[in-house]
Amino acid sequence: MATRRTALGAGLGVVGATLVTGAALTPVATRQAAAAEPAGAVVKASDDAMTVSDRFSVAMPVPPVLRPVSTAGGWDVYDVTMRPAECEIIPGVRSSVLTYNGSFPGPTIMARSGRPVIVRQRNALTMPTSVHLHGASVAQEHDGAPMDTIAPGASRTYFYPNRQPHASLWYHDHAHHMEAEHVYRGLSGSYLLTDSVEQALPLPSGAYDVPIAMRDVHIDGEGNLAYTMGDPERTTILANGKAYPYFRVAARKYRFRLLNSANIRAFDLRLSDGSEIVRIGSDGGLLPRPYTTDRIFLSAGERADVVIDFSRYPVGTGIVLENSAPPGDLAKIGQVLRFEVDRTARDDSEIPAVLRSLPRLPEPTGERTIKLTMQPPNAFIDDKVYDPDRVDAFVRHGASEVWTVVNANEVFPHNFHMHLVQFRVLERNGQTPPPSDAGLKDTVNLMPGETVKLQATFDTYRGSYVYHCHMLDHSAMGMMATMKIG
Repeated sequence: MATRRTALGAGLGVVGATLVTGAALTPVATRQAAAAEPAGAVVKASDDAMTVSDRFSVAMPVPPVLRPVSTAGGWDVYDVTMRPAECEIIPGVRSSVLTYNGSFPGPTIMARSGRPVIVRQRNALTMPTSVHLHGASVAQEHDGAPMDTIAPGASRTYFYPNRQPHASLWYHDHAHHMEAEHVYRGLSGSYLLTDSVEQALPLPSGAYDVPIAMRDVHIDGEGNLAYTMGDPERTTILANGKAYPYFRVAARKYRFRLLNSANIRAFDLRLSDGSEIVRIGSDGGLLPRPYTTDRIFLSAGERADVVIDFSRYPVGTGIVLENSAPPGDLAKIGQVLRFEVDRTARDDSEIPAVLRSLPRLPEPTGERTIKLTMQPPNAFIDDKVYDPDRVDAFVRHGASEVWTVVNANEVFPHNFHMHLVQFRVLERNGQTPPPSDAGLKDTVNLMPGETVKLQATFDTYRGSYVYHCHMLDHSAMGMMATMKIG
């Protein structure tokens, strides 16, 4: 039987090689001493120029928190401009990117349940865009549908009521046939929604609550982000827009909000010494209970909130966050970033045994089966390529349905994302789902031949919304469909 790793490798046409990470725990002084030496010249602006010895030489930035232009009347109003910019993804190499307000990745919006947010988006690019708040429950006209675009030079106001519970959401472009390239070039950012339930918990907070958006790129000899549909050469790994950065931490607990913002790449993450990671959240917010693991698997678009306790390490230790999911030579894609323990700090945070309560699922009112297939250059849901003028599923408002999603491909992995609703995973391959499928989800991975059964309740907004594979190159190829709720 193919494992998750071999299925990914076969599906994307690349076999990984031996991981080169050095010792599991490396002294921070090693990097600092290397930085004091004359830097080796980058002879060409390509992925191969970022050698193992060049890694962990720049700090991982934390995306800026966007400031509202108005908070009057209980509404937070933000102004955002989509525009081109340049940044250093690889040290010393300027790359052209697409941004929200010049930030790569986009700035973080901090929101609170019950307090509405208005985002006024201006498109200063040369292509149409559509801004989708991934994981949010919003009215159809504010969902950022694939065909509901903002023309170059035009503006649009999006209204987010924030009536749902806390969740680590994110926003990104969704203009059909362009979404994959636009997101690849930088149009994505975090939207962190909190509520009183989350804030009442003694979890790490403030400077110890850090979003990390992980993705991959292929940088060509001119320093450009090379884009080709399904490109297996996207083998430079980024954390918050920087290739293989370091992040300095205190010897205490941190909460990291991990987002896989890649187009098609999955991440299978572990700490280089194999030590434990406590997972506390998923796409739709906190899990009912935390669980301890040594690996976090995220397909494109999925999120995981985790806590790592660095108090177990002496000051001066470096711990690499590794990735073992192909495609690509693991010498290139096997490292994400390095945590560097450089100080002590007081820590009053705790991980409670119970994080939240989820309501009991209602009795299902209907069932349906969704089949995902791909035969390049096309991709299908239920043997159909996306047609924005066709409704593929009619759903009664208030219904709670069980959807059986099948990856009918024998080689290609896929995943499944629904707009408007968070769902619960009931079964994976006929078995009780693993802890990684627990809690509220809006995106779920499916390896070749896998079947996932989920339940979603459609009791908020009426209208037309899409569901699709969130490996964006696949949705751009047609693996998307429309449901109409009414």
